[in-house]
Amino acid sequence: MRMRRRLLTGWGRTAPTMATVARPRTAEELGLLLRGAGRRGAIARGLGRSYGDAAQCAGGLVIDCADLDPGFRLDAAGGTVTASAGTGMDGLMRQLVPRGHFVPVTPGTRHVTVGGAIGADVHGKNHHADSSFGAHVRALTLVTADGKAHETGPDRDPELFWATVGGMGLTGVVTEATFDVIPVETSRMLVDTDRTPGLDATLAAMAETDHLYHYTVCWIDLLARGAAMGRGVLTRGHHARVSDLPPRLRRTPLAYGPGAPVSAPPWAPPRLLNRWSVRAFNAAYYAAAPRRRRGEVQELAGFFHPLDAVRGWNRMYGPRGLVQYQFVVPFGQEETLRRIVERLSSSGAASFLAVLKRFGAGTPAPLSFPRPGWTLALDLPAELPGLARLLRAFDAWVLAAGGRIYLAKDSRAAAPTLHAMYPELPRWRSVRERVDPDGVLMSDLARRLEL
Repeated sequence: MRMRRRLLTGWGRTAPTMATVARPRTAEELGLLLRGAGRRGAIARGLGRSYGDAAQCAGGLVIDCADLDPGFRLDAAGGTVTASAGTGMDGLMRQLVPRGHFVPVTPGTRHVTVGGAIGADVHGKNHHADSSFGAHVRALTLVTADGKAHETGPDRDPELFWATVGGMGLTGVVTEATFDVIPVETSRMLVDTDRTPGLDATLAAMAETDHLYHYTVCWIDLLARGAAMGRGVLTRGHHARVSDLPPRLRRTPLAYGPGAPVSAPPWAPPRLLNRWSVRAFNAAYYAAAPRRRRGEVQELAGFFHPLDAVRGWNRMYGPRGLVQYQFVVPFGQEETLRRIVERLSSSGAASFLAVLKRFGAGTPAPLSFPRPGWTLALDLPAELPGLARLLRAFDAWVLAAGGRIYLAKDSRAAAPTLHAMYPELPRWRSVRERVDPDGVLMSDLARRLEL
């Protein structure tokens, strides 16, 4: 088993901390690591795509799950797949799509592991129709702090199962999971695109048409002002059928192989992404989008994971990294969403990645982020003057509206605010205390937010 000291950050590249990183190959090795974790504790880590400090443990042990017993068992008749927790969505899709199946939920990157998808209860463009990843998990194996493996699921110790879904790795280390897959005829999407002239038109278009599509998402311009504030590019789609494809693609309808990504520069100068450069990018992106286009055939990777086409795109934010802020507010609280967009527009905060979606029904998981409502995710340079003050104000507005922020994206929230946003935290804690009374499972995020 390999072990070495490493300086770790999240995808945002902020708040680096040093830990011992171990790569167990079996559940037995994992159990030994947990039993000997030491006073600083241990936390699992996948591909490091949480933006903040969720997969860091300063002075402690970080368990890299990449080498855990690999597994991939497709039950095509039952519509499920069983995979090891260290399996990445990228590898999973390369196995599934050519066989006529697709994952039930994918976030905006395919470079996340099955264990990470469970721990963060990830969501995608289809939440309004299919909920989050945890809603599709049928069973999982969890190694708890005492080194013992537990089989759990929605109908087997459901309290532990739902505390693990969205529990950010703090109930134990998932080693294997069984979850639903969906049948697909092709490796393409059939996509409709519309440009919206302002925020009111964006919200109206999404509210009126989301139910007609399996997947929907809207990029919005957070630097446009006046009547154009909140203008967007709305894309919605379904999995294409063979009959939807042009003749040349019908010969190999399930061919799937995302192209090799280009690499971002190894470094970027400070303030490369500023209000002027991002405003120019946003204006160009909006102008290049079609006003109205129907039935465009797109590749899966381009529709679901456009940023994966650039390896290391997070480096473009400069040496101090980036902060991603994602919140949800309930339907009926559109004024809070509008207030945040207005503040971003007037402040000139440089965010070229701003994604608006509508959430549907959530899961019973007490720390799961999604709930019915509007969710906005945005990236901001960590060096932005006044950023901490700006986001504290947003926290207060979101909390007052009955909303919450996403733990997998957070790198800076205050513990009292987070506790108020997640009123079921005491229920989650009672389960955690049952399976880990000594608090062995620990992360920088858990310490910072006093989970």
